[in-house]
Amino acid sequence: MDIDLARTFLEVVGSGSFVAAAERLNLTQTAISARIRTLEEQVGRRLFIRNRSGARLTPAGERFRRDALILVQVWERARQRVALSASHVNVVSIGGELSLWNPVIVDCLSWMHRNRPEFALRAEVSAQSDLLDKVRSGALDVAVLYNPPTQSDLAVELVAEEKLVMVTTEQDGSFEPASYVHVDWGADFRASEQVAFPHLADPAVAVSLGPLALTYLLKVGGSGYFRLSAVRQHLADGRFSLVRQAPEFSHSAHMVYSERNDAEIVDLIRTGLRTPAHEGADAAADYGMRDARS
Repeated sequence: MDIDLARTFLEVVGSGSFVAAAERLNLTQTAISARIRTLEEQVGRRLFIRNRSGARLTPAGERFRRDALILVQVWERARQRVALSASHVNVVSIGGELSLWNPVIVDCLSWMHRNRPEFALRAEVSAQSDLLDKVRSGALDVAVLYNPPTQSDLAVELVAEEKLVMVTTEQDGSFEPASYVHVDWGADFRASEQVAFPHLADPAVAVSLGPLALTYLLKVGGSGYFRLSAVRQHLADGRFSLVRQAPEFSHSAHMVYSERNDAEIVDLIRTGLRTPAHEGADAAADYGMRDARS
């Protein structure tokens, strides 16, 4: 079977329609229809029922879905292994959202390089939806995400508990709403922020990326919510202060993987993610104790 047929099938399943799949694969709707028709001829069953709302799986399509995932995953893994040099026994592929790249994924890759140098490393940064698709297809062993949606076909595990704290460049920890910078930490944070600060519904500055907002705040001044691990040093050196009586919000990192993936590789990544994370959590706790005593 042509692997592209299985990929196209999964894309239609994931997007819910032939039109959306065509857009995501940069193909015409006619080409998508032709691929699905060829696939149905090869398996001898109709896989989709098309209607005005999109496309839904037939019972045969539901049964084929798991096999299509396995086919694509096996192919991606084989392609990566063939490309390995003689000094490596296998390849580890990990992806993450941009705001998780430093330090979570960097620390994980560093840990694996030091402790398991016989494994080749592949890493990438992308949007959450793209990373989830690549985990499903086998292009990635694990994706590291903040607050991932519930996935019936993927396993989700907590990697590290992270806190979002409000910091300010005001030395006395006072809060000026006019200089507040909204950082988009996802739907859960937006809901909590709205409840805690309903008067900040229309901030003067809104930034979708945490590191960019942090750079802005350091240069221009103001206040905003950031990961404690990202601002810890700035709090220690006095460039930031914690805003008095501002609530803290949970912002946990999770690893997402297919249970059909190589268990040894998933366990290796799990260890690589959690070991540096635990070290960081201990440091955060130490900072909190010092701050409480001061």
